[in-house]
Parts: sequence; structure tokens; C-alpha cells
Amino acid sequence: MPLPDSNAWLKYLGLAAQLLVMIGLAVYAGLWLDKKLGVAPLFIILLPLLVLGATFYQLYKETVKKKQ
Repeated sequence: MPLPDSNAWLKYLGLAAQLLVMIGLAVYAGLWLDKKLGVAPLFIILLPLLVLGATFYQLYKETVKKKQ
């Protein structure tokens, strides 16, 4: 059984770490904006969802590009 390409494995591990950091920053920014603007928990919900959407779109583009 051949070993998987370690560079690809490390690349996706880095993507997971990047996702966790970006979600953490989005939650922190959402808390700060909600407190600053005095609104209901709008940005704490919206910002992490935008980060997830952008990350999944980036992942989709990378995987489609590799298939071609």
C-alpha cells in the first residue's frame, strides 16, 4: 500500500488550522462589533458563517482545479 503524498496531507492540515484561526477571529470580531454597535447577536452569527462559506469555496476551487 503506497504512502499518501505528505505534502498534500500537510496542506490540508494547514487549511484546517487556518479555518480554526479564522473562525476564532470572526467570533471575536463579531462579539466586539455587537458590543460596540449595541445590536442583537447579529455579527457573531454572520461573520463565522461568511468565513466558513469563503473557506469551503476556496477548498472547492482547489479540489476542482486538481481534477483537471
